Amino acid sequence: MARTQPQDHSPAGGVERRFTLVRGSGGNGPPAPVLRQPPISNAQLGLVIFIAFETMVFVGLVTAYWVLRSGSFAWPPPNLPRLPLAVTSVNTAMLGFSALTMFRAVKAAVVGSQAGLRGALVATAVLGMGFLTIQGTEWVRLIHQGLTLSSGSYGATFYTLIGLHALHVVGAVVWLLMVLAIAYRGGYTTKRHAGVTLCATYWYYVCALWMVLFGVVYVY
Repeated sequence: MARTQPQDHSPAGGVERRFTLVRGSGGNGPPAPVLRQPPISNAQLGLVIFIAFETMVFVGLVTAYWVLRSGSFAWPPPNLPRLPLAVTSVNTAMLGFSALTMFRAVKAAVVGSQAGLRGALVATAVLGMGFLTIQGTEWVRLIHQGLTLSSGSYGATFYTLIGLHALHVVGAVVWLLMVLAIAYRGGYTTKRHAGVTLCATYWYYVCALWMVLFGVVYVY
């Protein structure tokens, strides 16, 4: 009968032990999962949803404006003043230029220029507040000339559309001033400037929305 040789299971025996090192795990376990960034953050998604909702609101208001205007014999009515096109054109250019200064603020935040960021944000805030100031003085003048919210469909649609947009500008300016305060404390870096980007996105929307309203209400 053939004899079987005992096998040595000690570390020095014939059993070969192999260890597989997993890169990044130190050989102590499975590899760490790779964390992938979502294509859009929760804050960006929330802002996009909000902008989409606001756009639908303004589309409904503009549609109502066109229905009322098309059913009117004369627009504006003979006893009511015309809207100040020249002054509002200058005001529109001011708001449009503020979009450029906001764009410069975003670029400054990306490259880490704190002075450039603060300067561009200040310029944007000044232009935004200037827009509101000029618009407010024109409203006072129109009210003195007889154009009020109760002046038929002409006054009602004007103050509803333009007034709602003005509230959006006020909100954008308040947000901008908060971002500016954080910028003065050095709260934004080349890698952490989402607050500037989000505020800029909303500011661009407010500017673009005004261009549409200016063409519909004032020019056409």
